[in-house]
Amino acid sequence: MEFKLTVNGTTSSVNVTPDMPLLWAIRDTLNMKGTKFGCGAGLCGACTVHLDGKAVRSCQTQVQNAAGKQITTVEGLSADGSHPVQQAWLEIDVPQCGYCQAGQIMSATALLSAKPHPTDADIDSAMSGNLCRCGTYLRIRKAIHRASEIAAGGAKQPPVTSAQNSAHGKAK
Repeated sequence: MEFKLTVNGTTSSVNVTPDMPLLWAIRDTLNMKGTKFGCGAGLCGACTVHLDGKAVRSCQTQVQNAAGKQITTVEGLSADGSHPVQQAWLEIDVPQCGYCQAGQIMSATALLSAKPHPTDADIDSAMSGNLCRCGTYLRIRKAIHRASEIAAGGAKQPPVTSAQNSAHGKAK
């Protein structure tokens, strides 16, 4: 069956089965290799992409459910690495093996879109579904705080605490 997928702003037709995981349409049909296969069960987060701005596991999202929606992969954040999350990831030197990092970056980007100044608790909650076998969780958290600073103009600021967010009416 033919479906129209809009990935990183470009619409392409793919002739695949309706229940094919979006991951395989992105990687094998559209030849975009940034999104990784990790577990195939939606548990590790390596395959995270944005579907209409929300972080989803592409291994568990069927092509038929992604057709007609805006799909963003790690390649779509910025071609030159200028996205604040990409900048922070490099500045903090987050990756070790790097395999999970595309999914980590996509989840972090979705978090910062929803909550531009997250607390440690916000970060831990939003990132809890992304596994890193190398254990770079503290660097990931630090990079998310740094990306928040970069997006706000670059000045380094102390991380916002949960109590501060609540006091300013920003907690959900």
